[in-house]
Amino acid sequence: MTEAVASSVVVFAGASQFAAAGYVAAGLPWAPIVVLTLFLNARHLLYSAALAPRLREVPAAQRAVMSHVLTDEAFALSAAHFHRIGRPDLPGYWLAAVGGVFIPWNVATLAGVLLGGAIPDPSRLGLDIVFPAAMGGLAVGLATGRREVVAAGAGAIIGTGLSLVVGPALGIVAGGLLGPLVGMAAPGRAPGARSVPDGEMSGAPLDLGTGGEP
Repeated sequence: MTEAVASSVVVFAGASQFAAAGYVAAGLPWAPIVVLTLFLNARHLLYSAALAPRLREVPAAQRAVMSHVLTDEAFALSAAHFHRIGRPDLPGYWLAAVGGVFIPWNVATLAGVLLGGAIPDPSRLGLDIVFPAAMGGLAVGLATGRREVVAAGAGAIIGTGLSLVVGPALGIVAGGLLGPLVGMAAPGRAPGARSVPDGEMSGAPLDLGTGGEP
């Protein structure tokens, strides 16, 4: 139980935690595990880069703590919220990252350790679909324009293809890096299309380098 709880508090990265558990169970040495999980979590560099312009005035120590609780879900919620109100909202970030993700994740970890043995095979109940379904939902919420849709589609195709051929660690990183590049190459707003002011937008997120507002 100690290892599981410490992993969720200190590492706090779902995909990397799942992958590391599998690598440990397979008997891999620690050095490859660290390298592979580092690549798997490299997408957080993109998240940080997208949020950084709005957080320049935040003290470095506070930004360091914010980076620890930055997850896929926290980024999606915070990016959309920051864009909607047109400014950074630190209480809103902490509510999303800590109240919405960190606390539930650790409570669920403890519950899983204590009660997980009562579920003989989670896949038989379809519980293994929850994680990819959540990621898909976040992607849909972030794809608010033509370039974002192209970037998401290209990233999914590249990431899935390389994950099947090479492995998920490289596939996720390649999809996350190459998808936005493909999106940047796609045509932007159609000529003559009206630019929608921020006040009329409903939850549009910060752009990940695909042609929107930083």
